[in-house]
Amino acid sequence: MITISGLKVEFGSNLLFGDVSFSIGDKERIALTGRNGAGKSTLLKIIAGLQKPTSGVVAIPTDATVGYLPQQMNVTDNRTVMEEVKTVFGEVDRLRSRLDEVNARLAEATDSESDEYARLVDQMTALNEAILLKESNNYIAEIEKTLIGLGFVRSDFERMTSEFSGGWRMRIELAKLLLRRPDVLLLDEPTNHLDIESIQWLETFLRQKAKAVVLVSHDRAFLDNVTQRTIEISCGKIYDYAVNYSKFVELRRERVEQQLRAYRNQQKQIEETEDFIERFRYKATKAVQVQSRIKQLAKIERIEVDEVDNRQINLRFPPAPRSGDYPVIAESLSKSYGDHLVFGGVDFTIKRGEKVAFVGKNGEGKSTMVKCIMGEIPYDGELKIGHGVKIGYFAQNQASLLDGEITVFDTIDRVAVGDIRTRINDILGAFMFGGESSEKKVKVLSGGEKTRLAMIRLLLEPVNLLILDEPTNHLDMRTKDVLKQAIKEFTGTAIIVSHDREFLDGLVEKVYEFGGGKVREHLGGIYDFLQAKNMTTLKQIEASETKQTEPVADAPSSEGKLSYQEKKERERAVRKAKKEVADAENTIAELEQKIADIEARFATGEVSDELCQEHAALSSAHEKAMHDWEAASENLEILENQK
Repeated sequence: MITISGLKVEFGSNLLFGDVSFSIGDKERIALTGRNGAGKSTLLKIIAGLQKPTSGVVAIPTDATVGYLPQQMNVTDNRTVMEEVKTVFGEVDRLRSRLDEVNARLAEATDSESDEYARLVDQMTALNEAILLKESNNYIAEIEKTLIGLGFVRSDFERMTSEFSGGWRMRIELAKLLLRRPDVLLLDEPTNHLDIESIQWLETFLRQKAKAVVLVSHDRAFLDNVTQRTIEISCGKIYDYAVNYSKFVELRRERVEQQLRAYRNQQKQIEETEDFIERFRYKATKAVQVQSRIKQLAKIERIEVDEVDNRQINLRFPPAPRSGDYPVIAESLSKSYGDHLVFGGVDFTIKRGEKVAFVGKNGEGKSTMVKCIMGEIPYDGELKIGHGVKIGYFAQNQASLLDGEITVFDTIDRVAVGDIRTRINDILGAFMFGGESSEKKVKVLSGGEKTRLAMIRLLLEPVNLLILDEPTNHLDMRTKDVLKQAIKEFTGTAIIVSHDREFLDGLVEKVYEFGGGKVREHLGGIYDFLQAKNMTTLKQIEASETKQTEPVADAPSSEGKLSYQEKKERERAVRKAKKEVADAENTIAELEQKIADIEARFATGEVSDELCQEHAALSSAHEKAMHDWEAASENLEILENQK
């Protein structure tokens, strides 16, 4: 679909990457990975047509559509959420024009067996489906489903977009992008502003409904669940593997190890050959052997070892001054905005040295609790900060608060005091801002580099309570691992707000779950927390809680046993749910057969407006049947979990 050939990007005398060539096929799911600053975002911008390379070509078919979601964007409008997202469906005229072009090319085609003909038929089908969807009333349901999947509630639909934070505005833009169904989706860190539930919804959407996807993300689980191909940018080159991220890491390590072994063996062979030539070069009796060895040496194809970017930051938090035994104690803590209760009646105690996580849907109060602890907002109830507690705070938007017009060095120089000012270059070097990098302006840094720079400020003064609000956003895999190890070794207390399951795993020993106006304490790590709920997703947790809060007649006895009547009702509900799933599966099978029959007729060259419209109607019905099957399956899963 898209072909990239000989791409090269230079900034001044610095080569970002060179001779980059690869293609993006239809329905491929590609992870684009590499360290912060390697050029991932730049490559996406070039493919999207927003930036010009120094040299090279990006070939995109004229009828292909590309959708791009950047890491950050500034958006302003005066619409409600629903009105803003509805703008996506104002493209029918453009789609009809493209459909006319495709139909004209089909009419002129002479070889109905060619790949080009099949591609035109696929485009015609997709355009008919898109027009049918956009002209029907189904698009409202599709909008609602997408917005709810991304974490909005129905009461948000009529709110003005200007009322939402930058992270929620990014969700609106992501919803618009997904609803456009472009041929190629370019997503740069789409999970940074999503909670765990929304990430899991996006995973399902990209697997089942998206076409080609090129994805930059530092969330290992997300990459593994979505992609089947990994392209790494490292040291100005790309390495292409037809596997997901975890398998890529394995294969990459094995490949380099094999290359090193082969390289060492070859070097030993070369050394022995050169030694033989040197020893017997001037002996007439060995002349034939020497000449043979010289020819042998000239024919050897020298093995090269792939250059690996092994630079690593050196991150260690200063020793924590001793604080009181209980750095944070909350008693009957409540916070409301007007009539809206964020949380109420909260009681918890965090002990010195504990590492705890705040988890839950966005908007349920995690960052609000952090602001209460920081003393930034008023609250009701008691919140005691222990004796001698010194807080180091990394806010979710910390990187965006940096002054883009000053240099990396000046950013640290302006906040450093005392002897630290004499060691600024050493500190910057430990964070890979050594040499010329320290003179870069902040505005040219990547998202991950800005996060690293903001993190340095935490190291300038010893603290004993770290509060980190989404610290892994924009950080590459290796830097995340280094940060995780540094927090593990930190001798003080840490509160971590994060949606990154893998980052929290093995790091925290207690989880505070925010939701429904309450804060619940769970002992153990993040997966202990999910396992204790007998669930794997926070979506299931919320469904369970909703069920528990509904009034139930004839409640179970104190032993927790269900009455005979309740058992019968539950069994009846499960049977009904199973029938709904089976009916949906039968409907899907029938529709797929009908669609296959029409596509077989297309393949023989039988193309008409009536046939195209029938195909589009069946495809739309198939999509609705898939929605029904998903809902029925989810309902059955919830009922069976409650048995």
